Amino acid sequence: MDIAHDDTVVVGRIGRPHGVRGEVTVEVRTDDPALRFAPGSVLRTEPAGRGPLTVAGHRWNGQVLLLALDGVDSREAAEQLRDTELHVPVAELPALEDDVFYDHQLVGLTARLPDGAELGTVAAVRHEGADLLVVHRVGGGQLLVPFVTAIVPTVDLAGGFLVVDPPEGLLDL
Repeated sequence: MDIAHDDTVVVGRIGRPHGVRGEVTVEVRTDDPALRFAPGSVLRTEPAGRGPLTVAGHRWNGQVLLLALDGVDSREAAEQLRDTELHVPVAELPALEDDVFYDHQLVGLTARLPDGAELGTVAAVRHEGADLLVVHRVGGGQLLVPFVTAIVPTVDLAGGFLVVDPPEGLLDL
């Protein structure tokens, strides 16, 4: 899930209309689309004036999630929602197991080396086969850090930092 505002996270983005009855395609940005897009779910929107939207139903068309939304009953109405981000309040997110984090919890943390030297700030989390932390380095530049325990042994949410123990050569990339 991507971070949106302080109190919400992005769980999807509406794409093109599908068919003539108002269904929309959704670029899913959540690990649990069945829960997030369950019928009756109310989603905040960005821009805010396009919502909130209530899910009437969802189904998969191959790899593409299709949503039916209350009050959206034509292709034209669906087209008006294209590129709308779908948000849920952070407070509605389920608790996670220890050592498992939501992306929005990691973004903004200070990345430190094992000796305490500041490496930079976590700017984003990418999911490209493996989870990668995008760290904006002190002094400029960007570093991609594999988010695995061997390289990131400590995440201290309360302290606002994580420790990066880089293998040889990682900091030279």
